[in-house]
Amino acid sequence: MDTIKRTFFGALLIALIFLAGCYNFDSEQASDKLQVVATTTMLTDLLKEIGGEHVEVNGLMSAGVDPHLYKASARDVIFMQSADLVAYSGLELEGKMGEIFQGLEKQKKTVIALENGLSEKDVIFTGGNSKTIDPHIWFDVELWQKAAVEVSKGLISADPENEISYQANVEAYLLELEELDLYVTNRVNELPEENRILVTAHDAFSYFGKGYGFNVIGLQGLNTKAEAGTGDISQLADFIVENDIKAIFIESSVPTRTIESLQAATKAKGFDVEIGGELYSDSLGDQENDTETYIKTVKSNVDTIVDALK
Repeated sequence: MDTIKRTFFGALLIALIFLAGCYNFDSEQASDKLQVVATTTMLTDLLKEIGGEHVEVNGLMSAGVDPHLYKASARDVIFMQSADLVAYSGLELEGKMGEIFQGLEKQKKTVIALENGLSEKDVIFTGGNSKTIDPHIWFDVELWQKAAVEVSKGLISADPENEISYQANVEAYLLELEELDLYVTNRVNELPEENRILVTAHDAFSYFGKGYGFNVIGLQGLNTKAEAGTGDISQLADFIVENDIKAIFIESSVPTRTIESLQAATKAKGFDVEIGGELYSDSLGDQENDTETYIKTVKSNVDTIVDALK
């Protein structure tokens, strides 16, 4: 039955891509700018930074949307086919869209995959022999610099006439990311090493932990579809009590109930742990909270973490 479903889904994608080629997008793409479609909010921001005035970037996902669970609509497929360039993160982040990207590549669509800018040693694998890939690379600013370079290569390939501009933009943005990396490092250094324990809703911050010296514990797994059991909650509550952890954190794209259950479990053991605030995990923030860019989001996260754990 699963094979039949996969075959049907693949045939449907091919049909949608074919229909997209027959569709008239002139009214939507009257601009002379390079038309780009990006999946996540982080990637949308990155394309805008490096593309600058020469690109028109449309993101499929809005703030707060979980890319692990995102299902592309028929309109999304047509939208991607109509673009000059499509960009996605990869590393199984957009897990439900893999066949769509494969279909676009077979149709010779220009596609950027951030995973192509990383080496195997950059990537965190979990799960022993299963080698499950952790896709949350943007939490290490140095890796996001590599992502920026990969995006610049893709833009130059798709639009070589504006290579000088793209190259200037990426060089300027890399300097901004260097300053951001220093900001994160300096803020983390305000915490004693024994306080650098980060407990979050799901296992999204391993790259942050590896890059900046934190012990990171996610209540749920890498994928937000995983559910934390009562045993997991009880064990983590014991760990929080034993290590006198001051705060735990909810996430913007994950329901709050698991962390609230964890807080309740620690209180049942006679220990008060605070919810230290909301972290942006699988999505950037928004203009209302002044967190709509990657740089603002990263600063917000590290400020929230350090201030709560001091």
